[in-house]
Amino acid sequence: MVEVSNFCRPEGNIVSKQVNSRFVKVLVSPVVFSLLCLTANYDFAIASTSVPNSSTTQKELFQARIAQSPIEPKPISTPSPKLPAPALKGVTFYGNQISVNGRIFSGAWLQRRLKAGQLTTHISDGALRQFIGADLLNSSSPVRQPIQWYSSLTQPLTLASILVGGYRYLDITQFAKTSAWQLQVQGNTLIISTPNAKLTDISQGKESFGERIIVNLDRPTPWQITQELPVKKNQPLPDDPNNPVPKPSSPTTREWTITLNGIADPVLIQRYTPPPPPPPPAIENIPIPLPSPENQLKQMVLGNDGTGVNRENTLPSFPPPPSSPSLEPPAPLPLPPLIKQVEVVNNQTLIRLEVPIGLAPLVSTLPNPNRLIIDVRPDAMVQRSINWAPGLNWRQQFVQLGQERFPVVWLEVNPRTVGINIKPILTNSGTLVGTAPIMQTAQQQLAVAAINGGYFNRNNRLPLGAIRRDGQWLSSPILNRGAIAWNDSGQFYMGRLTLLENLIIPHNQKLPIVSLNSGYVQSGIARYTPAWGASYHPLTDNEIILVVQKNQVTNQLQGGKAGQVSIPIPQDGYLLALRSNAVNSALVLPIGSSVRIDNSTYPDEFNSYPHILGAGPLLVLNRQIVLDGKGEKFSDAFIAQKAVRSAICTTATGNLTIAAVHNRVGGAGPTLAEHARLMQQMGCVNALNLDGGSSTSLYLGGQLLDRFPNTAARVHNGIGIFLQPSR
Repeated sequence: MVEVSNFCRPEGNIVSKQVNSRFVKVLVSPVVFSLLCLTANYDFAIASTSVPNSSTTQKELFQARIAQSPIEPKPISTPSPKLPAPALKGVTFYGNQISVNGRIFSGAWLQRRLKAGQLTTHISDGALRQFIGADLLNSSSPVRQPIQWYSSLTQPLTLASILVGGYRYLDITQFAKTSAWQLQVQGNTLIISTPNAKLTDISQGKESFGERIIVNLDRPTPWQITQELPVKKNQPLPDDPNNPVPKPSSPTTREWTITLNGIADPVLIQRYTPPPPPPPPAIENIPIPLPSPENQLKQMVLGNDGTGVNRENTLPSFPPPPSSPSLEPPAPLPLPPLIKQVEVVNNQTLIRLEVPIGLAPLVSTLPNPNRLIIDVRPDAMVQRSINWAPGLNWRQQFVQLGQERFPVVWLEVNPRTVGINIKPILTNSGTLVGTAPIMQTAQQQLAVAAINGGYFNRNNRLPLGAIRRDGQWLSSPILNRGAIAWNDSGQFYMGRLTLLENLIIPHNQKLPIVSLNSGYVQSGIARYTPAWGASYHPLTDNEIILVVQKNQVTNQLQGGKAGQVSIPIPQDGYLLALRSNAVNSALVLPIGSSVRIDNSTYPDEFNSYPHILGAGPLLVLNRQIVLDGKGEKFSDAFIAQKAVRSAICTTATGNLTIAAVHNRVGGAGPTLAEHARLMQQMGCVNALNLDGGSSTSLYLGGQLLDRFPNTAARVHNGIGIFLQPSR
């Protein structure tokens, strides 16, 4: 997983510590479970800010008036993964696990009985692509998907598709029969067994783009590719003990594994079996390095009489200096072999590659003879244009920016299409605390597509930006940063957003509220509603907590040390956390005081939109680049950083685009300035930068389009695309 600094750590006073915990899932009776819940340990959010603590005088002044409430925290339930719920006639079996020759993967499938009595089998296009190795070709119809799998590109096999429950299912009935697969259902799992295949040869050669590996097979067979972690090389120890050990260098290669459902010829296994490491040299044969000259001159040695004699004035004899270096440039070091090992495990052949950073394998198949082609190249992305569903197109291609080429993967959505809904999505439904991969969140909420959203604090997993859904503010914006707003009619608005919220107290006085349900901690009054969760743990020391129910102050509590107490949030009200000098406001808000909230947005246009998500910086407005990272309080390092990035934009046709931009060919990802130019060049009228780096994840129908799932970080929120299933 690649984690980019500053992406999820904006400047300012941010909660930054979290007590980690581990959870074990066991089956217990309801009674035992209740006892466990009462005695379990929970995470506490511990604040680390520059907000000054309330003084001792203030604490003594309010001590008699404020009731302390050492309330135990309450457990937060974590939703379990949902199975697809196909609202489709004739479905007899369905599930979300697929076994391919004994290897079990997460993938949606269903079996359907037609009117004629025929049983058809369908699996999601993402599963067919990831676990079988079928390439999804360009298509103009959402109900028919051409694929290439050891077949001709000019005459591809076309599979019928149906959209249901957040997935697009491809009918593989005839495809499986032609390929001599055996299909069996066992509970939640579709078991696919394919004929035994053999790897007869592996060859490697140079091409104009890089290296090519050809794997010869006796028949078509499923394959998968996995991206592993970068390889950390062991540093050799220096011969001179007076020199420090060099610092470890950055990894220069990455491991990839190609898994084929077949057995390699023993000759191939032997050819690519790494030799055993050489035995360590005998102790008597290890050369003793000479001391450095300065140490030799000051060395204490033993005299003939066994006493120590200082020989500083005795000049040692040194070996002659080396001859003058040659003026000819040294010969280039040979590249390491790509194939590190070939081995057979459980009737499957694993081809392990070690690929230089900046290159990646692009895998394809060819028929007659059946071959697996592995091209290792700097531009390993297949360009695609797939009409995936009504109003939803999947595109990916290289976008030229000056001399640079950037791989861009995006979804273009027509928000006016009947059945399409767009909403912010959160990791947990009952609390704002928590993170998860966007793929997991989208699948749990049956979103057909999604992209990561705004910023958050990785340590305490709290939001750092605007989130509004169905007209309800879930979290307030911060630092006048960019945001996008929209309604259910397909209208959008972008700008830099501020929420102006005030507490109206007796005599019509106004007290400003600096934040709502936010992990961005600052001095003043913060408000926490039931959207935050069941309870609130003070985020800074010595907060004064006011409990408000039905627009009336019903209690005043002393928060004490950060994270030490848990205060329930009333369902018919909210909590006010008074920090720093704002604790003085408790004097004018005694128990029984009547209060109310008024709020508005700046600019006013945001007020009329039910859905808002903030991130930043704003990139494009009215086709003009308006990037102002400093004005949105981003650091210079963040602004100049080259990194993988995400964006959301609107086009001249009124469509919405969600995009992921990865590393340029032969280099790193775009800077913010390059990101803005890319969005402008792609036809964006208005564009907003979203959280990026390892957070960047573009999801569609059970698969990540832009990266491998094991490289995607956990995120707090995102933007989900929902489609009504076909009938």
